[in-house]
Amino acid sequence: MLSSVCQSVNLCALLSNISVPFNNNNDILWRVLKRAQIPVVKEPVSLLQQDGKRPDGTTLLPWSRRKPMAWDVTVLDTFAESYIDNTARESGVAADRASANKANKYSSLSNSHIFYPVAVETAGAWNRLAIELIQEIGKRASTITDDARETTFLFQRMSIALQRGNAIAFANTYSSL
Repeated sequence: MLSSVCQSVNLCALLSNISVPFNNNNDILWRVLKRAQIPVVKEPVSLLQQDGKRPDGTTLLPWSRRKPMAWDVTVLDTFAESYIDNTARESGVAADRASANKANKYSSLSNSHIFYPVAVETAGAWNRLAIELIQEIGKRASTITDDARETTFLFQRMSIALQRGNAIAFANTYSSL
């Protein structure tokens, strides 16, 4: 059914050509870490990889096991042609695959950092490590703000940013028709 929707409206092709601002999730993580009084840096030059890429951010102080934490946020189109066969059968497959790819890409950081790949599908599925990270950040923010709802608020903010990105992508498909 989905492939027929993609073929009849050519929605998948249109979505693949649109640059959607899903990077708000990285900004949200950064702001909440700052709110929790954890010094962080976006796109740290010191962690530049051989391919010229770097993680979205890192803490400046140890996060766990005497190592700072680095993260990289990826938002995947659940309905992309490359994922649809698997995501139609099981939720979160694309996020899990992207998480594994990110972990492999940044494996050289394992000596100096704890790396968290944050992979979220446009349909809302999250990878396991992303959920663990959000819960830990929320817990640490709750300690500082004395508000036990910080984790819930963080999940809500990130989910709303995802929905906004989806709405923009969807609206842009109509302007291209």
